[in-house]
Amino acid sequence: MRQINMKEEYSERFDELRRNRVETSFYKYGPAKKNYASGNVNALATMERCIEQYNATGNTEYLVDAANYLMFEFMYPQHPDAHFRATASEESAGQVGMSVGEMERFQEENRED
Repeated sequence: MRQINMKEEYSERFDELRRNRVETSFYKYGPAKKNYASGNVNALATMERCIEQYNATGNTEYLVDAANYLMFEFMYPQHPDAHFRATASEESAGQVGMSVGEMERFQEENRED
């Protein structure tokens, strides 16, 4: 049985960097609620710009910024049907590629005894 190592599965540093940038943005741009709940700033479109910049430069700061914009969309959704509902595995959007867990199951299912 696998043992989870949260230092390899979750980044506290990422959260710290996100939080620092939210605080800086508060003073630079004003309160998130006023910017996003009002629709003055489109969080998803801005997040997409961050991903484009990351792809162009490799600067992981853009990933931190993108995560913040996703958080703002979560907090102050602009999507008309926004809601949260936990989904079962068969409803997952899925991953691009094959995970280690999927590979192991595939090998187990196709192993000749």
